[in-house]
Amino acid sequence: MNKQIEKYLSSQTNWQDELTILHEIILDCGLAEDFKWMHPCYTYKGKNIVLIHAFKDYCAILFHKGALLKDSKKILVQQTENVQSARQIRFTKTSEIGDLETTIKDYIKEAIEVEKSGLKVKKRETSDYEMPEELDQKFEENPELEKAFKDLTAGRQRGYLLYFAKPKRTKSRISRIEKNIERILNGKGLNDCICGKSKQMPNCDGSHK
Repeated sequence: MNKQIEKYLSSQTNWQDELTILHEIILDCGLAEDFKWMHPCYTYKGKNIVLIHAFKDYCAILFHKGALLKDSKKILVQQTENVQSARQIRFTKTSEIGDLETTIKDYIKEAIEVEKSGLKVKKRETSDYEMPEELDQKFEENPELEKAFKDLTAGRQRGYLLYFAKPKRTKSRISRIEKNIERILNGKGLNDCICGKSKQMPNCDGSHK
């Protein structure tokens, strides 16, 4: 076993059994093991196919191009509305994995075929996302803010647009925008800390964001 994966699995306190079983099922499908983004990742000829990860309430196998799978059993989950390509199968106990073992392998085989075919997920352009009127107004008031926003990566822009547009009340939208003006001016995304790391990284708790 890859030493980093071995260390990762042994460090899990809540989902060690489930993740270990998933690891074995994935390797049984002929994928190579690697360690990326601080998680066990499994590849086909160097291309990412799936990874496994754990959260407070569940553990999961994540398909990097899950949006292209047929999902015949209707079990794939889109983690957040901003995730365009990846999809999860979630588990809360080992018996669920056992019940779905054949299905998991079928989905992995399909994911490998998708990668072989060269198919790519057609991602939405930033212009496809709703631009809140409140943000447009802030841009008119502060051209520097508009320039800083447009200098952000497309992914960071989409994250902000989704976050700002979500509240129904204008007051709430304005509040969200104003709380993030400094972050945008500093070239940071919603999940970025001033330390340069993502708040989702294990060695950054976001306390100094």
